[in-house]
Amino acid sequence: MFGVLMGLVSCAPVADEHGATLAMPGQVSHPIVQGTDAPDDVATVALVARRTRCSGESPMLLCSGVLIAPDVVLTAAHCLDLFGTEGAHEVFFGTVVSPTPDGAGRFLRVSRAVIHPRYVPSTHAYDAALLRLAAPVEVTPVALPDAHVALAEGARVRAVGYGDTKDVNAPSGRRRQGVLQIASVEPAAFRAGPAPGMSCVGDSGGPVLASDGVLVGLTVSGDVACRAEAVNVRVDALLEDFILPFLASTPPAPVSTLAPEALCREACEEDAECPSGLTCVTTEGAPGRCLLPALREGAFGATCTEDSACGAGGVCARLESEGDDACRCFTPCAPPPPDPEPEAPDEASEGGCSSAPGLVIFGVLTLAGVKRRR
Repeated sequence: MFGVLMGLVSCAPVADEHGATLAMPGQVSHPIVQGTDAPDDVATVALVARRTRCSGESPMLLCSGVLIAPDVVLTAAHCLDLFGTEGAHEVFFGTVVSPTPDGAGRFLRVSRAVIHPRYVPSTHAYDAALLRLAAPVEVTPVALPDAHVALAEGARVRAVGYGDTKDVNAPSGRRRQGVLQIASVEPAAFRAGPAPGMSCVGDSGGPVLASDGVLVGLTVSGDVACRAEAVNVRVDALLEDFILPFLASTPPAPVSTLAPEALCREACEEDAECPSGLTCVTTEGAPGRCLLPALREGAFGATCTEDSACGAGGVCARLESEGDDACRCFTPCAPPPPDPEPEAPDEASEGGCSSAPGLVIFGVLTLAGVKRRR
């Protein structure tokens, strides 16, 4: 069944009549409803926000996804809503991604993201995105359909994902699988019901597989309760004008020219000049600087494993997703501005909460429809 909406919507895993769990994107993040573990579905990945710190940071699960080439992952387009196509994303290969990642798992940085040109957020039409990884992996990609697939009403399919299970004893962040039954078929999508599994929040972007293991669908939406309906994009409708041209393209070779330890004195003009996928950020009247999300202007020095090794004002930051030099001491180019002096209370005021200093106002995230993403 689907999970409760919390923040970004995703799908949770679903289970079949044999206890297998299916994952569907677009719902709150818990394991697939009535599903089981999916240790053999190694091509199914978790999409997470790129980690910044090297210690004490639990990955932020956004969605699920599936490897379709050694360096390409297919996921749902709405999974990129939070950070955008230029945002900082990683994918995780492993059985458990949160709250503590599986030690045998592997994180890889997303170097490029592309959304289907016909994607319609309000209806989830062509709700698909392709992610180019910073490096290929030695994992067998899932099999793509050759061409048009004859999907039949009543046929069983298997969904896989890291989403919500609706079970407090089985939290999201674990790869699960479940079985669904196709209820109706459209030219570019199909709808499915529980058999008895159902996808939920966190399963968005996860694969929906035919009995022969071929990728026929992508979880994108469903009912809020994760009980009655899962909406899936047809993969065969994405092949000719989206997936195949992307797979045939050659990713540009990295051309980084700036050294991580010299970023405080050297400016950039474009992202390609920055090391390890840092972003070149420019502000009015100032030169461009290579930045890591969530950090200010700074330079990366010696390798580290914890903040205490980086001295006063420094933190052990994750310059790259993995590798011996992934974690390096980050030092801001300039010290942070001093905290503002607290204002003296208004003597005429009788107290209350309406004008209390320091009150943080949280924006409201408007969700268009039910999206299987956390």
